[in-house]
Parts: sequence; structure tokens; C-alpha cells
Amino acid sequence: MEYETGQYLAAMNYFEFFGIEPAFLVDEAGLRKQFLTNSKAFHPDFHTRKPEAEQQEALRLSSLNNEAYQVLSDPDRRMQYLLKLLGALAEEGQNALPGSFLGEMMELNERIMELEFDFDPSVREQLLSQVAGMETALFEEVFPFLERFEPGRELLQDLGAIKDYYLKKRYLLRIKENLSKFANR
Repeated sequence: MEYETGQYLAAMNYFEFFGIEPAFLVDEAGLRKQFLTNSKAFHPDFHTRKPEAEQQEALRLSSLNNEAYQVLSDPDRRMQYLLKLLGALAEEGQNALPGSFLGEMMELNERIMELEFDFDPSVREQLLSQVAGMETALFEEVFPFLERFEPGRELLQDLGAIKDYYLKKRYLLRIKENLSKFANR
């Protein structure tokens, strides 16, 4: 399967492996069905009587099938993978978040620090609710970009919006992890 833009990796990628178009939103039932079909076809137990080279290839394809499914079946991992395939996501630590978002997060982090010194379960719940609301609002904002994505015709502003969403969501996940430290108090 060739792509017009030439931005995709030349080697087999996970989308190609499953025979689906690269997308942020995929038919998850279809993906699972293809995974199970591949699992039957490539399972090493079905290749024990074949030559060593074919056994090794079956093992490689079985591993690839499992790895590809783990990535593509998880929306966050799929988003990260596709953003990297498209060259829109730099290596860890080299992606910048919008300053306005960081300003909001500074206030949120200050409230979490206050919670460390003066724990109040109701404040913790309020912060968790605030983060959940932010996640929902971010998803609603990015969903149209995810929905209209077409491989080979991706728009830079769409990819920028999706990348920002991905980075913001990861940041909010870290905030939730910080708040989970207070769960046992």
C-alpha cells in the first residue's frame, strides 16, 4: 500500500500489517477480527512441522501481530504512533505545549501542592472533576480533526491540533497520577 505524501515509513507499518488505512479513529471490531485472523495464521504452534526459516517467520509475524494490535487497539498509543509516522511528533521531551495551557496547569499544580500540605478530600475530588472536565472539553475540541483525517491529505493545522491534544492529554494524565497519590489518605 503506497501513500501519496511519502511521509510514511518505508517499512511495513502497523496499519499496513492489518490492511487498514492509517487513521486516528479505527473500526475496533474490524481491527480485533483481523488480529484474531492473523493470530490463527501466524501462531508458531501451527508451523512446528515446517522448515526452521518458516517457523522463525511465523514467530516474527506473530510477535508483530501482537505488538501492532496492542498499539492500534489503544486510542492513545494509536495516536502517538500515527503522529510519529506522520512526522508530527518529536522525540520525548522535544515537544512544546501551548503557553496558555501551561498557565492553566501552573494554577492546577499550585492547588495540588497546597493539597500536599493541607489535605482535604473534597478539594482532591474537585480537582479530579476539573481535570475530567478538561479532558472532555479537549476531546470534544479535537474530535472533528480526528474524524476528518485522511492519509495523504492531512492538513498541517489539523495535525498540530491533534498533536496539541495528545500532549495536553498526557500532561493531564500526570496530574491525575499526582492526585492519585492522595487516594489512601
